[in-house]
Amino acid sequence: MCGFAGLIDPHCTAPDRLARAAERMIAPIAHRGPDDAGVHVEAVAGLALGFRRLAVLEPGPAGHQPMISASGRSVLVFNGEIYNAAALRRLLAEEGQHFRGRSDTEVLLEACERWGVAEALRRAVGMFALAFWDRTRRDLVLARDRLGKKPLFYGVGGGRFFFASQPKSLLALEGVERRIDREALRLYLRHGYVPAPHAIFAGLRKLPAGAIGRWRQGGELLIERYWSPAEAAAAPPLELAPEAAVDALETLLGETVACRLHADVPLGAFLSGGVDSSLIVALMQRASGGAVETFSIGFEDPALDEAPMARRVAAHLGTRHHELYVGSAEALAGVPQLPEWFDEPFADYSALPTLLLCRFARRGVTVALSGDGGDELFAGYRRYAQTLALKRRLDRLPRAALPLARALGTVPDAAWEGAGRLLPAALEGARLGERARRLAALAGASPQAVMDDMTSHWPEPARLLREDRPAGRRRKPAPSGTAPLAGLRLHDLERWLADDILVKVDRASMAASLEVRAPLLDHRMVELALRLPLPLLQRDGRGKWPLRQLLGRHLPSTLIDRPKQGFAPPVQQWLRGPLRDWAEDLLEPARLDADGLFDTGLVRRIWRQHLEGRVDRRFPLWNLLMLQAWKQRWLAPAGGGAHSCSAVAP
Repeated sequence: MCGFAGLIDPHCTAPDRLARAAERMIAPIAHRGPDDAGVHVEAVAGLALGFRRLAVLEPGPAGHQPMISASGRSVLVFNGEIYNAAALRRLLAEEGQHFRGRSDTEVLLEACERWGVAEALRRAVGMFALAFWDRTRRDLVLARDRLGKKPLFYGVGGGRFFFASQPKSLLALEGVERRIDREALRLYLRHGYVPAPHAIFAGLRKLPAGAIGRWRQGGELLIERYWSPAEAAAAPPLELAPEAAVDALETLLGETVACRLHADVPLGAFLSGGVDSSLIVALMQRASGGAVETFSIGFEDPALDEAPMARRVAAHLGTRHHELYVGSAEALAGVPQLPEWFDEPFADYSALPTLLLCRFARRGVTVALSGDGGDELFAGYRRYAQTLALKRRLDRLPRAALPLARALGTVPDAAWEGAGRLLPAALEGARLGERARRLAALAGASPQAVMDDMTSHWPEPARLLREDRPAGRRRKPAPSGTAPLAGLRLHDLERWLADDILVKVDRASMAASLEVRAPLLDHRMVELALRLPLPLLQRDGRGKWPLRQLLGRHLPSTLIDRPKQGFAPPVQQWLRGPLRDWAEDLLEPARLDADGLFDTGLVRRIWRQHLEGRVDRRFPLWNLLMLQAWKQRWLAPAGGGAHSCSAVAP
């Protein structure tokens, strides 16, 4: 796993200046690649490429990047792994290609030059972000893997085109402004992350997952998708008996696990004791023929502690198990560090235990396999059933109720709060005005819009942001003929998985210089799961039936049938206790007023509600606190006060 950055500046033809720019860009992402660094400059084109390497395959000079092709016509910087590199190498050799080393980077480079980038990526199995430079045509191609495991940001400004694995590299360039994009801010407040193609900084964008972007000098980045979950789901469904489906799943998942065991460095796995990670470890153990290194962390609160179950699974499978118990002081110390590693505001508070787990695993291995993807692919989230139940209730509402809901929604929040003090705690917690507005807005909405609203941190960001007008919500329709549950899974794959789960794993693992591989998110697994009949995924009110059945071939039922715990610290209690002073400082009225972004009265009202303990407001508060902490780290005046904390693009 690695990181890269680059720019094209036609007005700069001084090699030393271009090289210094590339060096500045890769310096902030040294943690992504602590083993090696390289720069490539082509002054006549104003091109500079920089690379930081975490050596996993071919650790010697033959794996150095930026890498020039054997013909000399092409240059590649590549962050990721190609798991079928050996098969692609054989195909290229049959066409007369000679190789200088055994790295997957060289295979991908020669494949892109010989077959074209789009065709090479269609044949590749892996996770990646890349920049491919055609030296003859002076064309640049950017690309990301199908699911979006590896990040890629880009921007245009001052006649330059620039790109990098993380925004901090782009901020190292002279002249890149640190202004918040207003639409990205609204999306962040709603979801707790910034979805692609948006980026929190005005002028920057994310290349979408499964996309190729082509840049020609004097033009713009032309983006095309070469793969999408929706297209994969449109294939004819598989007509398989239940046991045959489990057999097909075992064969393919066994293959995706086995191909991810190839590394020239120590390798292990995360083990929480849940279905997904336990299944991955069981198949690793079978494929490796020896004891697998497994890692888990535990917490003091028994309600949050998954370590005992992970320990039992590890003992049954015979792994070499390592566990770390994290005290509250150690966990709390990591909270202020989160904005350093997440260049954009990020409010999934499982980022903290993920970061701690990655650091712990890195003490023993350089590569770890994870069970990410099982819930999205096999309908494991409880919210799917909750969303569909709420959608059915909404559809049964009489039309006469909607005008009343709209009328109740016009009552100011402060008035509801005053009335709420005269009502039982259950009614105050219901936040009647907010719920009335949401009820009116969701009438006739798609299941995806209902789920977005259910999971939103700030469902109405316009009411929080100053000078914002409440706007109608954009409703994403399901593709024609898509069943409701299938539409929810696709929505999660394209949004939640790509922009929350995979961002969390990438930033947390790279902060520890650890590579994480996810066998369940091999695109062939995704295509198989999306073609399985929906009744096969959910049985007896529970999701992930095929995964549970497959795990039952490796573990006894006593280690499988248990409630899902999750992976989250006790933020609700922390905000009322050890994190209270930290939060109070970030939400201090003078600070909020100085920023000029938020309705200070609304923020303080919600903070007071949470402290009083009558209403749990941890989600909107954590969202806002992560934004404030991120602003403190990335928008504070730099270079003599050139940037303003309150700078916001319209």
